Amino acid sequence: MEIGTHQIIDGKVILRIRDRICDTPESLLSSPLFLDILKRTVAELERRNSPLLGIFPQTPVRSADLLLLVRTLKFLVKLPGGLVPRVVEGAETFFRDPVLFNDFVEHLYNSWRGMQRLVICDSAGDRFDQRPYRTFNSTVETLTHLVRSTYRETQENITGNHPNIYRQVSAGAEIATIALPKDIHYPELYAARLNAIPVIRQVLIYPPLIFNPPMNKRSGVFERVARNPLEALTLNKNNWLCYPAKVGPLLVMVYFSLRYFELGFTLANLFELAGDEALHQKPDAVFLFGVPEEDFPNLGAGQTIFYDDPAHDLLVAAIPDSPKFGYFGYLKKMILTLHNIKMIKLGKMPFHGALINLAVRGHGRFTVLTLGDTGAGKSEMLEALRTLGSDELEDITIIADDMGSLGMDGQGRVLGYGTETGAFVRLDDLKPGYAFGQIDRTIIMSPAEVNARAVLPVTTYETIMRGFAVDMVLYANNYEAVDAQHAAVERFESPEQALAVFREGAVMSKGTTTTTGLVRSYFANVFGPQQYPEAYDALAQTFFEAFFAQGMFVGQMRTQLGIGGMERSGPEQAAQALLRILKGEDG
Repeated sequence: MEIGTHQIIDGKVILRIRDRICDTPESLLSSPLFLDILKRTVAELERRNSPLLGIFPQTPVRSADLLLLVRTLKFLVKLPGGLVPRVVEGAETFFRDPVLFNDFVEHLYNSWRGMQRLVICDSAGDRFDQRPYRTFNSTVETLTHLVRSTYRETQENITGNHPNIYRQVSAGAEIATIALPKDIHYPELYAARLNAIPVIRQVLIYPPLIFNPPMNKRSGVFERVARNPLEALTLNKNNWLCYPAKVGPLLVMVYFSLRYFELGFTLANLFELAGDEALHQKPDAVFLFGVPEEDFPNLGAGQTIFYDDPAHDLLVAAIPDSPKFGYFGYLKKMILTLHNIKMIKLGKMPFHGALINLAVRGHGRFTVLTLGDTGAGKSEMLEALRTLGSDELEDITIIADDMGSLGMDGQGRVLGYGTETGAFVRLDDLKPGYAFGQIDRTIIMSPAEVNARAVLPVTTYETIMRGFAVDMVLYANNYEAVDAQHAAVERFESPEQALAVFREGAVMSKGTTTTTGLVRSYFANVFGPQQYPEAYDALAQTFFEAFFAQGMFVGQMRTQLGIGGMERSGPEQAAQALLRILKGEDG
């Protein structure tokens, strides 16, 4: 059987499967993919003038010698090393130094494992999506076992020894997907350009995953442009996939270039994957991530752009294929920008903040909304609350970790909703070891860099869509110290006083973007409200007046996260103060 067609882009392997994958070592070693990996590995060794090339009769290594090595390996997987030269003429050259040959095989195996590996099952006629477990089992699991067993049999036949310790490392694909063409209910302009691109129906990932994308910070803002970027584009369906994301109540079709498939599939840890029922509806927004730079339309001052298409009631966003945009934050924040704009149009108030529901032992349940910019300490305060309040909190329900929206029910109560089922959090500001406690579900980005991040599931789609009556609204202030004049949690006396602080949106930058020092942004939210300030200001006025009319606690929380030396104790002080207020001991 064939292993399938493949692409290798920037050290990433993309394997497309339309039937069952090959299931014998001979078919694996005979595949074009194996020969491609072998050639690339040898070329890399030649660039380094590696001593591992000593297994070959000469360098540079000839194509004939590579083919001889392939024939040798096909027999070596079945026969002891001493017998292989008897059946493969010329194979004795590889056995001159069995230790060196064994080291070469080990390096080849590790070169394969060092690549990011994706399997796409895309046979529409076979309806892979109707039997996903069987599909994944007959492809990804088979490939994993096949690669690992071929490697082990080869090494054992070279050395004549069996290891005493076997490690079941990931040797097949890190990510697999069933992706099929789908007729999405688009207007003609959109359908003609997008409906040939496969839409992801199921995803299989093998966490923990560790990615090192080309960028680890985000800069600039998302710019509204006057023309639809899609008009000028023709997309090659073989270079794209679509992740249909349920973002709160909205459907956002996220099209990503396979060059950035590791970022595109990280969305599976952050947003609910839309099912067939949702895909029968017209999408609310379209986002193209990784448009070739030579094709990217010159429509604005920058290249992170969106277009408001009122004629078709759609939002369209685009970001080019460039290393400077190769950061997951661009994907996440543009998606949330599209959500926020749509919410403004629907008369809802989008927020940049964390919304949680707390069950305090003996005092009932409280829904607390904390607004603030990236790095203000929202997630860190929540983790401190989880740790410090373990004896007093019966339950913590995360409704929104980063973005959400506020609406009102028929009785005028303010209700809060979320957007994401996961969290994109800074490793540096979490409790030591926290990410490792969740590592079986985690995707880690740029672990050795500033602004190292983890993406992990934290709640359910049903929870973010339920609608929780809000009890407290706080602004996360990370730059002011707590002292006798500045409480850890301070209450505001009027909508005007509150709006002045919330509207200023001040935060001490924590290195999550390219900004530094104390920065200000409109309502700490450059993701929609800043682009539609008049509409948002009217919404904010209405909702803040409702907060006070309903007797909510509205104030600011000093997390002190931006103050040197307070990165852990600051959020802890804020969490303790919040607990005292909820228990009626303060405020």
